[in-house]
Amino acid sequence: MIPVTKPYLPNREKLNAYIDGIYERSWLTNNGPLVQELTVRLERFLGVENLLLVSNGTLALQVAYRALGVSSINPDPPAEVITTPFSFVATASSLRWEGLAPIFADIDPRTWCLDPGRIEAAITSATRAIVPVHVFGNACDVETIDALAAQHDLKVIYDAAHAFGVDYKGQSLLAYGDAATLSFHATKLFHTVEGGAIVFKHKADLQRASEMINFGLAGPNCIESLGINAKMNEFQAAMGLCVLDEMEGNSSRRRDVFEHYCKSLRAGIGMPDLNPYTTRNYAYFPLLLEDQKTLMELVDALSKQGVQSRRYFYPSLDTVALLGSGPCEISRNIAGRVLCLPIYADLSRSEVSRISAVVNEPGNFL
Repeated sequence: MIPVTKPYLPNREKLNAYIDGIYERSWLTNNGPLVQELTVRLERFLGVENLLLVSNGTLALQVAYRALGVSSINPDPPAEVITTPFSFVATASSLRWEGLAPIFADIDPRTWCLDPGRIEAAITSATRAIVPVHVFGNACDVETIDALAAQHDLKVIYDAAHAFGVDYKGQSLLAYGDAATLSFHATKLFHTVEGGAIVFKHKADLQRASEMINFGLAGPNCIESLGINAKMNEFQAAMGLCVLDEMEGNSSRRRDVFEHYCKSLRAGIGMPDLNPYTTRNYAYFPLLLEDQKTLMELVDALSKQGVQSRRYFYPSLDTVALLGSGPCEISRNIAGRVLCLPIYADLSRSEVSRISAVVNEPGNFL
């Protein structure tokens, strides 16, 4: 079976050397030296400041809401946050978990990112923030969204789980908004097995969040805020440092896979329009099919050939009653027709050709 994705596993000897150091120091967590080193190196690699490592990408969102004052204890009534229905469930469920009410605005049918015009129409006196998603690493209209937020005195937290290493107009896409969050889950382009990060615009927000992820402790005997345990540990950081060492080769091979798909698939393939000022990170290869029936037929045809595919992102979150309000017809339409093909560093060209042949088969697609 060809999986839809495969975790990148770095050089074992280098990982063992980092682990040997952990054993020698007996420092496993609580902002250890490897977490500190990974923080510095990621800031340098990504071209950002005020980066905070956390234990997973969902907590990255939740901590960002708290640190920026979007969520609070027992809000009555719940504050509203405008977000996209075309995303992984954690984007919306993290809001609900924090006592916030997700208000879904529809997406742009070309980019699949949150439509700024629909954001503005959804703003009410109860709106406190906007949580857009850089879908498949494609940049949202960040300038319009940030200007809209400033006009209405709203916070912006970008869910950038797919946007590791993506630049916009020559600088990191993570520099936009009041914060941007990353997921370092094992299936991501860069990973720490589990993990995540928050990039804050302001250092004061970073400092506040740094206390929050350590139970609200400002010092050994000083509790100044309500906190949670969201710290990254040394073993996660060790994996991250090893993966980061090999990012150039990993990215290059994924780019080769992506480009070989583009050459192998017949013309007319449906994909989102890439923001013209955005670089690609080759994390996903999504197809937009004619309809849901065609999609399901292709899923079946690929499965029969030992190829796994996945519907990112289905269902459209505005159809899930416990999450928030809708309806968002464009998102529902797109969510019913998008299928992601396998992409990972060691997927061979022959395997890409084999997958493409199934997609190109008359009756499956195009």
